[in-house]
Amino acid sequence: MRERIAQLAARMIAQDGMQDYSLAKRKAARQLGVNEIHSLPGNREIEQAIRAYQDMYQKNDHLIQLQLLRKAAYSYMRLLEKFNPYLVGPVLNGSASWNSDVNIQLATENVKEVELFLLARKIPYQSAIKRIKVGIEQHEIPVYKLLEDGVVIELAVVSPSFMHAMPKASAGGEALERAKVCQVALLIEQVE
Repeated sequence: MRERIAQLAARMIAQDGMQDYSLAKRKAARQLGVNEIHSLPGNREIEQAIRAYQDMYQKNDHLIQLQLLRKAAYSYMRLLEKFNPYLVGPVLNGSASWNSDVNIQLATENVKEVELFLLARKIPYQSAIKRIKVGIEQHEIPVYKLLEDGVVIELAVVSPSFMHAMPKASAGGEALERAKVCQVALLIEQVE
């Protein structure tokens, strides 16, 4: 049943553009008539199902779109290099769908410095707050969302000391990957 839920959730994410894994799992479970939360697959199982779905139904389109998203990430990471950017999430791990956000973490002691940087370059953005869990504590971090050619670039801003305290693994125990700008460049080169 976990596998069926993962496959249906993967289709919702890859085909319909749903980005929230938790919501996709719950919706898939409801559609399959499963009410037990402990039957839900973990995020790693969802990512594996997404990759399998993309390999089977979207291989060429997926690779083209992933490359475009990684190039957008690289471009912004180069622009924001003074803030020690890291790429995280589906664009890094390869499970991104056609409408996935590009998630970049920035490290700076002065959050306003990022906003001033964007304003000085006349880069339009929307600001928001994102809640993350570190250990047992909830933290709110500022996020700037930029729109570039239909792609949402999400910049999460934290202090360098907090960057080291951020989770190295998800609640399910999976490692959270991060890549520096040089590593993203290598990912792009591997495809070309």
